[in-house]
Amino acid sequence: MAHVELSLSGAFVPQARTPAEAEFVTGIERWSGTVAVADEPCLIVDAGGTILAVSPSASELLGLGKPADAVGKRLSTTLELIDFTAGAGPLDEPEAEKIPPLLAVRSERLARGLMRVVADSGKAPLTVDAISTPLMAGGRVAGSMTFLSPVHY
Repeated sequence: MAHVELSLSGAFVPQARTPAEAEFVTGIERWSGTVAVADEPCLIVDAGGTILAVSPSASELLGLGKPADAVGKRLSTTLELIDFTAGAGPLDEPEAEKIPPLLAVRSERLARGLMRVVADSGKAPLTVDAISTPLMAGGRVAGSMTFLSPVHY
């Protein structure tokens, strides 16, 4: 039988929490803290579609203003979503509810799709590729995390 030793020097050791502390910090709260300071365009919404966290780059990309100003607002009504027709009309509420961040919550599965938004009223509409994953808490979907990428034609 072989004997193997592993060195733990220099290894990442997560901060210890008491059981009482750990039960009050949910996975969605941990992800929200990470997203709020991420360089990548990403955001988190809760199960009701309210923005819990948005990275500075996502806030700029989507025209949400300062990230802190977007937190607490409903995503589908905060974004200026438009359809893919030549007229670029406003997206109706039933269709707005099918955007990937909200679809991942409802379907409890990964969701991917394109969203067309007016990020700046003086500029052309922007098409964004969105990949969303549901976030679980206590065995239930508590929200979704979405990564965004502008689509350039």
